[in-house]
Amino acid sequence: MNIGIVATTPFNDQKPGTSGLRKKVTVFQSPNYLENFVQAVFDTISAPPGSTLVLGGDGRYYNREAIQTILRMAAANGFAKVLVGQGGILSTPAASCVIRKYGTCGGLILSASHNPGGPDGDFGIKYNTGNGGPAPEKITDAIYARSRTLTGYRIVDAPDVALDRVGSSALGDMTVEVIDPVADYAELMESLFDFAALRELIAGGFRLCFDAMHAVTGPYAIEILERRLGAPAGTVINGVPLPDFGGGHPDPNLTYADQLVAIMYAEDAPDFGAASDGDGDRNMILGRHFFVNPSDSLAVIAANATLAPGYVHGIAGIARSMPTSAAADRVAEKLGVPCYETPTGWKFFGNLMDAGRVTLCGEESFGTGSSHVREKDGLWAVLFWLNILAKRRLPVEEIVHRHWAEFGRNVYSRHDYEALPIEIANGIMAQVRSRFAGLPGQRCGDYRVKFCDDFIYTDPIDGSVSTGQGLRVGFEDGSRIVFRLSGTGTEGATLRLYLEAFEADPARQKVDAQQALSGLIAIADELSQLKQRTGRERPTVIT
Repeated sequence: MNIGIVATTPFNDQKPGTSGLRKKVTVFQSPNYLENFVQAVFDTISAPPGSTLVLGGDGRYYNREAIQTILRMAAANGFAKVLVGQGGILSTPAASCVIRKYGTCGGLILSASHNPGGPDGDFGIKYNTGNGGPAPEKITDAIYARSRTLTGYRIVDAPDVALDRVGSSALGDMTVEVIDPVADYAELMESLFDFAALRELIAGGFRLCFDAMHAVTGPYAIEILERRLGAPAGTVINGVPLPDFGGGHPDPNLTYADQLVAIMYAEDAPDFGAASDGDGDRNMILGRHFFVNPSDSLAVIAANATLAPGYVHGIAGIARSMPTSAAADRVAEKLGVPCYETPTGWKFFGNLMDAGRVTLCGEESFGTGSSHVREKDGLWAVLFWLNILAKRRLPVEEIVHRHWAEFGRNVYSRHDYEALPIEIANGIMAQVRSRFAGLPGQRCGDYRVKFCDDFIYTDPIDGSVSTGQGLRVGFEDGSRIVFRLSGTGTEGATLRLYLEAFEADPARQKVDAQQALSGLIAIADELSQLKQRTGRERPTVIT
């Protein structure tokens, strides 16, 4: 079997973002594009002889072809073994689980998360380190630097490897082990949650609906919810992963998971509903006629953590991304544990978890997780909620309302303006910055400004500094407005506007969030000239 070094020209746009490298499928299909990035990863990590790599993805278009290329390159670059999910499938949290369980040198995860798939859709790839989490900035920066100087990549000339049957095969001197993508993950979930109590809940008539959105969590949810916990067949809808996600947008929010929303707001709605995204790391939680804001979901899980066997001894701390509401902070304060505020991006939680500082982590963008892996984990969050419901025997809405009565409600919403021309998005951010000087101390409507800044984070473990993480306007009563450009899209720019106000009075806590935040929405528009500059009357998505 020949190992070839293929000459190539460096690319200048392969800088991974917080979620890896994401581009249109057609870009990844261009000559040497995928190969250049993979070789840059292999050169950067310099895996020692005998190393094992984990490989898999969310099943989107081009997943199988990319896996075959990566396998041939791994063999040429001296890996001893690659663990690859059957059919090329591995959810992102499951990949983290496998990396950690088998002590591999890391893994390559193929996904563009919640972005659409198909021939005209998006594709992505990222390297997760040996702790199971996304590579930190120092590694992604080094990968980018290497990709700019690369003049060749190593690859073996070999036929495709069979991926649809569990078992081992040889690719040159390397072993390719096709593994059950669900087994290790399901075993981990069973160690964390009271499956006997969950089976009893479901057997007693509790009804649930899980929307896998034709993405990666279908096989995981069917195995765990229907087979292991006894939910009726059909509890998991859209459970077959498809390369184009059935033509849908695999983002679990009120806009794109509209089939689930219709089910949960119908007259005969189930007791509990949930959805997950393309690669299985996000979640949306619904009760009957009731939506649980992701920021509240993190806080409720933290407040009820000891109800789950894996967390019975309590939690070390909580971490949340800066745009996520302070609801979790109030729980942490009562529990007497620290709560850390980090930039958006799960890799910022990794150091805190590895150091034992935190157990639970969350982002307002429908991502929740814990130190059981080093990724956010959609199905884990669903099982945690089911564990809480099994123990407390209250409806979802009642659990949230009681939580607000005890801790107060952080009324919260996110407005997404998707696919904006980059120059317009940058102009809005510049407009907001231009208003910062002299704004502290001034009144804006019913609010008095306390501070304005561009969030800077200093990692308490390694001392690294991350700048430019979002523009914040904080008010004296604890309310705030945040403007941030998201790096998860592949077309134009996504501007996210975050709005938060605190309500301590139980009599006023059940008001509609958009109504309660209307004053802050007006202030945000005045500061940013958002409607004027975008020409849009409404956001693309409101959560």
